[in-house]
Amino acid sequence: MARPQPSQRSPSTASSPSQPSGKSEVSDLRLQLRQLAGSRAPGADDSKRDLFKRVISYMTVGIDVSSAFSEMVMCSATSDIVLKKMCYLYVGNYARSNPDLALLTINFLQKDCRDEDPMIRGLALRSLCSLRVANLVEYLVGPLGSGLRDGSAYVRMVSAVGVLKLYHISPATCLDADFPALLKSLMLSDPDPQVVANCLSSLQEIWNLETSEEASREREALLSKPMVYHLLNRIKEFSEWAQCLVLDLVSKYIPSDSNDIFDIMNLLEDRLQHVNAAVVLATIKLFLHMTMSMTDVHQQVYERIKAPLLTLVSTSSPEQSYAVLSHLHLLVMRAPMLFSSDYKHFYCQYSQPSYVKKLKLEMLTAIANESNTYEIVTELCEYAANVDVPIARESIRAVGKIALQQYDVNAIVDRLLQFLEMDKDYVTAETLVLVKDLLRKYPQWSHDCIAVVGNISSNNVQEPKAKAALIWMLGEYSQDMLDAPYILESLIENWDDEHAAEVRLHLLTAVMKCFFKRPPETQNALGAALVAGLADTHQDVHDRALFYYRLLQHDVAVAERVVNPPKQAVSVFADTQSSEIKDRIFDEFNSLSVVYQKPSYLFIDKEHRGPFEFLEDLGDISLGAESGDNVIPAQRYDANDKDLLLSTAEKEESSGLTNNGSAFGGLEYDASLVSVTGSQSQSEIVFSSPAQAVTSSQSTLAIDDLLGLGVTVDLEPPQPPSLMLNPKPVLDPATFQRKWGQLQFSSSQECSLSPQGVAALTTPQALLRHMQSHSIQCIASGGQAPNFKFFFFAQRADEPSSFFLVECLINTSTAKTQIKIKADDSSVSEAFSALFQSALSKLSVS
Repeated sequence: MARPQPSQRSPSTASSPSQPSGKSEVSDLRLQLRQLAGSRAPGADDSKRDLFKRVISYMTVGIDVSSAFSEMVMCSATSDIVLKKMCYLYVGNYARSNPDLALLTINFLQKDCRDEDPMIRGLALRSLCSLRVANLVEYLVGPLGSGLRDGSAYVRMVSAVGVLKLYHISPATCLDADFPALLKSLMLSDPDPQVVANCLSSLQEIWNLETSEEASREREALLSKPMVYHLLNRIKEFSEWAQCLVLDLVSKYIPSDSNDIFDIMNLLEDRLQHVNAAVVLATIKLFLHMTMSMTDVHQQVYERIKAPLLTLVSTSSPEQSYAVLSHLHLLVMRAPMLFSSDYKHFYCQYSQPSYVKKLKLEMLTAIANESNTYEIVTELCEYAANVDVPIARESIRAVGKIALQQYDVNAIVDRLLQFLEMDKDYVTAETLVLVKDLLRKYPQWSHDCIAVVGNISSNNVQEPKAKAALIWMLGEYSQDMLDAPYILESLIENWDDEHAAEVRLHLLTAVMKCFFKRPPETQNALGAALVAGLADTHQDVHDRALFYYRLLQHDVAVAERVVNPPKQAVSVFADTQSSEIKDRIFDEFNSLSVVYQKPSYLFIDKEHRGPFEFLEDLGDISLGAESGDNVIPAQRYDANDKDLLLSTAEKEESSGLTNNGSAFGGLEYDASLVSVTGSQSQSEIVFSSPAQAVTSSQSTLAIDDLLGLGVTVDLEPPQPPSLMLNPKPVLDPATFQRKWGQLQFSSSQECSLSPQGVAALTTPQALLRHMQSHSIQCIASGGQAPNFKFFFFAQRADEPSSFFLVECLINTSTAKTQIKIKADDSSVSEAFSALFQSALSKLSVS
């Protein structure tokens, strides 16, 4: 058949291959392919290539060209390897979705498996195994058996992987054909290293998936001494991927004695000099894990691996350098003294990306000691003026962390105070937070610090954390700061302009502390603060103001002991990572756990994948109008999954609070009430009526007169802003999950739960019914006492497209609730937060 002339082609063929003009384009392709099928005319293969390219391009962009399946198969009868590859790609794409069409390919693929060209044999066998059609497995056994015995290493390599593909399609067929035994024999005798590696990879996966006694014996055989040494003696022949595979296998091997360990380390010594970072890290993991029980040798391993790691960091791409730095950071955290002399390797370079610089700053913080603190802090101070603001902030935090490690505090305090003199808002903000922490640990430096902090105008500090730190210092050291009462008074005058609840809470406490140290100057300010706090729409602010007011009514002397207790210096801050977590990460060396700085179970296992990664089974939840008046059934965690409710850091913070944190922190309801009441119960003080509080004694009137409050203060919580919610919102789980991933947190608050609410939570379904009565629906919940976790959603009545998503963590032992809100319209999130907290505060045993 003559080659078609260009004039015979449809005009549509001149268009872009990824933009067919319509169904006629595919029909035209089929016609031209049928014309070329079996043609041996000169140039026929070139025409086929053009047509095949167009078919593949259509398939790549998602256009269905499966109707040309038979024509493509007919045109595959050629010796052109390029055409073969494109045809195999096409067949592999459509065979699984069209099993009936896949039958058309068996004959020509089996024929190609017997081709003279080993490349075609290998490609055909790979395509045959990639069909993944269960009813075609009988056609795979023969070609795979022949391929494992083929004279070409390429065909054997493909066959070794093909056995694993067959196992995933039909394990019984694979085992009945005795392919694992053939793979094992090939692994021990084949001269080609890539064939050996593929056999090892397939065998490991097959025996790891099997649960029989034979599989257990085979797994032990893979880790036997002869097998391990056989692979180690050939490791130099393997590719980088294969070397990592062998090293991972050897890391699971249990040496018989110390001589065995030294023999393996001697065999792998040169792998530390490899140019590939994966090989180096796999070797390091092997060395570290094998010498865990040999303290002296383990330390020598640290010394030996320093140079290879530092070389990789300096010569790799930024992405690879970050991965290596993450592993180096883990080693630095475990053995900082061994890396203290190499601190200059961790100095930041101007051209490095921010994520690398941030990690280097953490490493500098970890290795700082008496001998290198001055040089490191000097370098970090240079970064404070960096044009990259996040790095400048991190460098200031690093200086503060070093100071908290008890190294040469004198010089570091001077450097921090110099930061306060820099005319940059973010530098001042970060430094104020650090000075606060520094004073909590080293109260003896208060005189020098307060002398500088007192010159800072509160109007120039806008960041909530920094302003809260400044206010804390104003209250804690008001006796040393002459203008402290007047600065606090000016802040109270602008109470309504302060949007951060954290700042308002600190302001209440600071004014109370200042009042007991300088009563005449702070009397009016305290009265104004209590009035503003009692009228505040934020539940925590209102509750703290009410608590302080009733505490003063009860006994001023007791109030002073509660607000200004004897101070204790903080020894350890709660944000340090536990040694158990570090050990868990070290066990998973050379994995993503090191990069993420968290154990793998926190980001791999289903129950630890984060909010609503457990929603696969939520399709049957009834939502919206379908639910009627019944409570929405929520997705439940298993009974043993209470650890999901808190992250590692949160668990340590909730379980490890000591006097160190409470001495300088904000006033907590539970601890404070125990100190105040003695025999009087918590409910009698916090939940007594306003009338009882005002008329209980003459001391009440005296306090009111003293603070200028009178006796008409409304102590009831203010009504939340008006916000109408749809009583029957409709939101499916998939949309909830998508919105949760897209939206940012618009509000994050902590509030207290009433004793009645705690009692009601003995049956968590009570909370679901209660919140539903306030037009707030629960979509998922879990946990067991004392930790509960709920996900709620609500919908605005006047704006159906506007939703509120809520994550609510409740600890019934501390009566504390953490509320995080995401909203389509963040401008009304505060109003919804107040409404949510108001509804939560009304929870009681029905």
